[in-house]
Amino acid sequence: MARIIISSDSTCDLSPELIAKYGIRTIPLRVEHAGKLCSDGVDVTPAEIFAAFKENGTLPKTAAITPADFEDYFRSLRAEADEVVHFSISSEFSCTHQNASLAAAAVGGVYCIDSRNLSTGIGLQVLKAADLAAAGKSAADIKADIEALADKVDASFILDTLAFLRAGGRCSSIAAVSATVLNIKPCIVVENGKMHASKKYMGTLGKALLKYTADRLAGVTVDRTRVFVTHTEMDPTIVQSVKDAVAATGLFDEILETVAGCTVSAHCGPGCLGVLFIHE
Repeated sequence: MARIIISSDSTCDLSPELIAKYGIRTIPLRVEHAGKLCSDGVDVTPAEIFAAFKENGTLPKTAAITPADFEDYFRSLRAEADEVVHFSISSEFSCTHQNASLAAAAVGGVYCIDSRNLSTGIGLQVLKAADLAAAGKSAADIKADIEALADKVDASFILDTLAFLRAGGRCSSIAAVSATVLNIKPCIVVENGKMHASKKYMGTLGKALLKYTADRLAGVTVDRTRVFVTHTEMDPTIVQSVKDAVAATGLFDEILETVAGCTVSAHCGPGCLGVLFIHE
């Protein structure tokens, strides 16, 4: 059986424990922070990004991995394995997938997948690919199977503040101020590889998240394998209340909590949480 490595860029937001458990390899996206080009999660953290924004209102810029860096990375993986299956953040958000594909063509034996998603919307696909590899599937079959289920990934999240989207030019000042004054918590969903605003929730973050969770999981038929509760900096008691609400549905065999990395945190800010899963 061919030795297959499952790989992803760092926006998959998988925890170190999951990366180790499933043997996933990752390559960090670049983040321009404090005048330096840093690597996501390596020499810059979400906490540092939030602190800088609180201090001076500045946000870092994220940068795609270059084709040359991808080529070096893929060659190192191919020295260990017969084939590589690599996942990238949606091509609608970044040229990362394009760059990975260029490098893969130069190296050979690397199958690149445009996740059409972000955060653990990618992570769900990565772990599914790891399951398929463990079951003996070839890299080509894994790519085909994952691309067939990509549209079944349910990725959404609630924002506590629109300040970070406003600072990044993705939301008007009027909308951000209105949301703050009216205590509105918008739900952002990923569909067709893009993000768009969906339902709006009123009230405290804790109450909004419980209503959001109930809405997302009402009347759905799911892949029972796993669900992610992924968040940025947040009160642990609120996160636990969401996990308890997910557990009470009895829909999933495993509930995984992960903390979003720098790429998602820089756009969404603290107090962001999503419940992510795959529809059957």
